[in-house]
Amino acid sequence: MAKFDLLSVALGLAALAGINLYLTVFATGLAIHFHWITLSPQYQSLEILGNPVIITIAGILYVLEFFADKIPWIDSAWDAVHTVIRPIGGALLAIQVLGQPSPAFNIMVALVAGGTSLVTHTAKSATRLTSNASPEPFSNIALSFAEDVAVVGGLALIYHHPVIALSIFAMAIGAFLYFAPKVLRAMKAKIWLAFKKLNGPASSRSFDRLEKSLPSRLANVFNQQNLLGETIAWAAPCISGRGRRIPPNLFGALVATNEEPRKLRFVARKNGRPFAQTIELDNSMVSHEPKFLSENLIIYPAADKGPRYLFLFSRPQAAIVQQIVEDLRERLSQREPMSVEKRLEPVESAYL
Repeated sequence: MAKFDLLSVALGLAALAGINLYLTVFATGLAIHFHWITLSPQYQSLEILGNPVIITIAGILYVLEFFADKIPWIDSAWDAVHTVIRPIGGALLAIQVLGQPSPAFNIMVALVAGGTSLVTHTAKSATRLTSNASPEPFSNIALSFAEDVAVVGGLALIYHHPVIALSIFAMAIGAFLYFAPKVLRAMKAKIWLAFKKLNGPASSRSFDRLEKSLPSRLANVFNQQNLLGETIAWAAPCISGRGRRIPPNLFGALVATNEEPRKLRFVARKNGRPFAQTIELDNSMVSHEPKFLSENLIIYPAADKGPRYLFLFSRPQAAIVQQIVEDLRERLSQREPMSVEKRLEPVESAYL
């Protein structure tokens, strides 16, 4: 049981290091140095963290992180730099907890602890990227304080109930891994939109034209679904937002055809597999909504009820989105083609 407690402390510290390495070392070092906690014999290897030099260095780095963590996009840059530092720090902390049982065991623990730190670091980074999509800084400040409280609370739980702490960390990491594909897609989308915003002017006056062809990786997806041989009126690469039966953060394209003016198709690849969804435009309205990172195309019902769709374009594609809106409004203003059944109704009634 003592060995299991020891392993729980090692992995618990690694998990917290992935959130905030410097606060983990700083708070633990202060508690040891000022005897706020009494180390059990099996944890004597952690006494080195109470060294004034280590406390000072960790404290200075924590102060830097304290301020960097609360500034939008600076926090994401800081996280990017620490993608390597935090896992290494978590692995070293875990090895320090265990002392020197054997070189082979140290390597195994370092790999597991480093992976644990990397998972919690990735979860934090993804959360920050999502919050940075909003221009206001309050969400970043609130998240930063919440992370600091979680680290300090986690350290207290590790000291008093290491097994319970490890169980909570394991459940949290398991939940993150379950949602990892969605989280990573969201991170990829936010990074791509931020890159496009920084590398291209957001101007609706810039001349852009709608393409009439799809990239090869999406053309195959469209052709598989195009059983009637419809011709493409225009195709616009974009990222899916919220929408009925369309997962968010898929890199794909909206496709309009000449034969079906009141329908759109969204084609993409999800986890390498083809994905296609038809969007009915009947009784719908469209609008263009500029946001901090993206130009949004919104398709919503004219009445209160009905499916809503959101598609994200990069800021330099403002003119493209406006063209799409104008084209869709023109399509919706056209008289709906009469079905065969409706054309036959007068004939049937005449015979009656």
